[in-house]
Amino acid sequence: MNERVLHHDAASANDATHTHTPAGSTVRLTTAQALVRYLAAQRVAREDGNGTEPLFGGVFAIFGHGNVAGIGEALYQHRDALPTLRAHNEQAMAHSAIAYAKAHFRRRMMAVTTSIGPGATNLLTAAALAHVNRLPVLLLPGDIFVSREPDPVLQQVEDFNDGGVSANDAFKPVSRYFDRIVHPAQLLSALPRALRVLTDAAMCGPVTLALPQDVQAQAWDFPAAFFAPRVVRFPAPAPRIDEIDAACTRLRHAKRPLIVAGGGVLYSHAAEALHRFASTHGIPVAETQAGKSSLAWNDPLNAGALGVTGSPAANALAHDADCVLAIGTRLQDFTTGSNTLFTQADVIAINANAFDGLKHRAMVVEADARLALEALAEPLQGWHAERTWTARAHKLAAGWRDTVTTLTHAPQRDAVLPYEGDVIGAVQRSSARSAMDDIVVCAAGTLPAELHKLWRAGKPGAYHVEYGYSCMGYEIAGGLGVKLARPERDVIVIIGDGSYLMMNSEIATSVMLGAKLIIVVLDNRGFGCINRLQQACGGAPFNNLLENCVQGPLGAPRIDFAAHARALGAQAEHAANIAELEAALQRARAADRTYVVSIDTDPARTTDDGGWWWEVAVPEVSSRDTVRDARAKYDAQLAARADPPAADERTDHE
Repeated sequence: MNERVLHHDAASANDATHTHTPAGSTVRLTTAQALVRYLAAQRVAREDGNGTEPLFGGVFAIFGHGNVAGIGEALYQHRDALPTLRAHNEQAMAHSAIAYAKAHFRRRMMAVTTSIGPGATNLLTAAALAHVNRLPVLLLPGDIFVSREPDPVLQQVEDFNDGGVSANDAFKPVSRYFDRIVHPAQLLSALPRALRVLTDAAMCGPVTLALPQDVQAQAWDFPAAFFAPRVVRFPAPAPRIDEIDAACTRLRHAKRPLIVAGGGVLYSHAAEALHRFASTHGIPVAETQAGKSSLAWNDPLNAGALGVTGSPAANALAHDADCVLAIGTRLQDFTTGSNTLFTQADVIAINANAFDGLKHRAMVVEADARLALEALAEPLQGWHAERTWTARAHKLAAGWRDTVTTLTHAPQRDAVLPYEGDVIGAVQRSSARSAMDDIVVCAAGTLPAELHKLWRAGKPGAYHVEYGYSCMGYEIAGGLGVKLARPERDVIVIIGDGSYLMMNSEIATSVMLGAKLIIVVLDNRGFGCINRLQQACGGAPFNNLLENCVQGPLGAPRIDFAAHARALGAQAEHAANIAELEAALQRARAADRTYVVSIDTDPARTTDDGGWWWEVAVPEVSSRDTVRDARAKYDAQLAARADPPAADERTDHE
């Protein structure tokens, strides 16, 4: 049967409660004033259960022509109820807004406003990042004149075939909902729709409302009730009985089940439900990048990271599992080893969005993660994974925890540069409190792989790595958003020199806002991760490490990251080794402002333990032997994927 029969308390955003306003009363406002007033009226229940707080934590704004006179004036009027935060880069401030929402598990969010032209298009990368990661952010770029009287205005992109197109149309493929507000009355439908997308578990992602500058300033008589304070709910699908029954049937036949915990576990507040379910049924848990911290790192059933950047424990269990329960994950290629890691397993995908669940030939349970786990509890009473399987999971997980301790506490030799694992260990040892209170932030390069394996996350949200879009430049801006969301926690941004140079301006913003970050810069003199991938595909070292790039007569610069950070208002120093790094981190934790510590690292060394194949296409034709050899290995992997081994032919990875 198709009707949903398992109910829950997630009401529609349109059903939200609000205070009474006399019927028929109106208030005359500009479009921009009405928009800002509506955003300021949205409330959300506090995490601690004590009352409500604003849904929108603020609006990041860089003003220019197209938003300074309209929405800028409106934000000034409401600056006490809806704070306006000034940033230094449009893409970066959108990253900060996205990270703020992620740190709040999508229960609070921010808006971003820009001028037209480059101010608007600078948001596109961030919009794509939010879209891929299913994270809410409200983008409010300025737009051209609807009247077209002054066309073409400064920064206007003209389409030779369509007079209604502006640069903001580029947001359509990277927005979950897009609208261009061409009349004030349009807000009456556009804003509730936007809010629904931003708060809905299945539809969640970036919303773009393009704001033509003349319409921003246009006045209209709005219904006063439209601005009544509202407590917003977060719609999420309840599971259907037929899908729960089908999942139970498949699980009851499983002897070697494995849970894959994705970001949906965190966003649905299902961490406790996951722990109960895994413990009750003896099922090991492996975590994706987005799902890491769903289960405490030292839980006996936490096998660690899964996939290309996975632990040997999790990958061995995934390789031998007969059933994979994928919760809140879209099973992208880094998780599945490009669809080679659990080819023999039946896959059950619990996901609020059926599109994300329909991966890896999965049977879909279209539901909120917490609600689905709770619905599975009663019909699975008495069922348990094969005892030897649970015992094996405990043994592998414990062994991996011991290995992590060894890797992150390795003795240092003066003549050898440290690598990421050494730095991660130093960061976690530097905490006077439990390092579990720290939140680590990262995004791209070698570090996400090492952090996925080695970071010890003790509570939900302690691991904040953007790896859906793997966007260089997210790190510092994202750290700022996390700190604004969680001011009581130490936020540790660990970043490579390549990402630092790509986007670092929000160091100045963090100092200006008093949002202290601890930033650790690993300087390996280039793009070390891609340099290794290039060579793994048979390529010669080329255009990645600075030493292999085209250079002028002065050669590559030796960058003083500490001096640069001090110039942006932070405190900073360079550490010569791991011992100096630990001492510097103690000073950083005690400092009253953002503190940057740089350290030179080895671009070649990585953690050998764990990992899995990842498909990167290698040229079929090349004059170079190394490329032809790499292509032969690639073809062998493709053949193995096309003809996977039978279950009884699998290798025992213990």
